[in-house]
Amino acid sequence: MISACAQKTSDRPSTWINMQIQNSYIDLFHMGYAHTIEAWKEEELVGGLYGVSLGAAFFGESMFSRMENTSKVCLVHLVEHLKKRKFLLLDTQFITNHLRQFGAIEISHTQYEKLLTNALKYSTISFYNNNMIYNNNINFYI
Repeated sequence: MISACAQKTSDRPSTWINMQIQNSYIDLFHMGYAHTIEAWKEEELVGGLYGVSLGAAFFGESMFSRMENTSKVCLVHLVEHLKKRKFLLLDTQFITNHLRQFGAIEISHTQYEKLLTNALKYSTISFYNNNMIYNNNINFYI
């Protein structure tokens, strides 16, 4: 997943996700902190996103699509997944029109600190349930 997010494209000739960062996130994944939401069509990874979970907070890091709207659908599944688990914060790092269409809002630094402080009071919430959602010949894995 992270290597797919790191791939250069015609729209993005460079990337911040170098090998050191990829290896760090792989380590975080094995420790249970980094997580992926993936869209697969047959044997091909066609979209997804990844991020880090701490307490009741999830920090989105990057997303990609090789098939129209797959990262958007993964984001919707992530939000529903976090709501079910009573997460308090989904940090998207920055706000874009793409994220606004899903209800993302920009908050003040003070509001963010309060949300983050409350979210980190919780022990890390279990993220996985090996959830697979099937929709229009695409399998979405959380």
